[in-house]
Amino acid sequence: MAVCGVCIRKPPLFERTVTAFDYTFPWDHAIAAFKFRGELQWSTPLARALAAAVRDEHDTVDLVTAVPLADRRLRERGYNQAWEIARRTAKLLGLPARHDLLHRLRDTPQQMQLNRRQRDANLQGAFMPGEADARRAVQGSCVALVDDVMTTGTTAEEATRALLEAGARAVHLWVLARTERDTAPTDATIG
Repeated sequence: MAVCGVCIRKPPLFERTVTAFDYTFPWDHAIAAFKFRGELQWSTPLARALAAAVRDEHDTVDLVTAVPLADRRLRERGYNQAWEIARRTAKLLGLPARHDLLHRLRDTPQQMQLNRRQRDANLQGAFMPGEADARRAVQGSCVALVDDVMTTGTTAEEATRALLEAGARAVHLWVLARTERDTAPTDATIG
């Protein structure tokens, strides 16, 4: 298991991260088609890729969930791409999956054009644990948190904070693709 330099300097709240591939061609195009153009036929092959990536560690996980979308974005898109991957991956691995473990408290601007500092501020306090039944399910569990793309880890960190608040013993991050660290805009590139 490799530990990145950023994680050595500032350990994240989540225990580990497993990604299926780098956010490069052809995966970046497949994820964009799935996420932004409603091409749901990508959900099964992408879930298979993620299941293959986490196969060696899935037996340490009790429960699978996904990063929730804001209500407005969910209405616009019609589906949560992270949940579509999470539920299919969980099924392939024989794990329970629940979409109600986290709630997004507020609609936040999309992260894509924000620098690290803006991303941190944008998502601070954006997630909260689910209702009482969901909190009982999380209590003492190792939860796999699924997302489609990881850039700075801000979304994962804030969602993990809420899962730990609900009583999760650990959170493992399962992500389809990871961007290179320098792909997030810097302060100099944002007007």
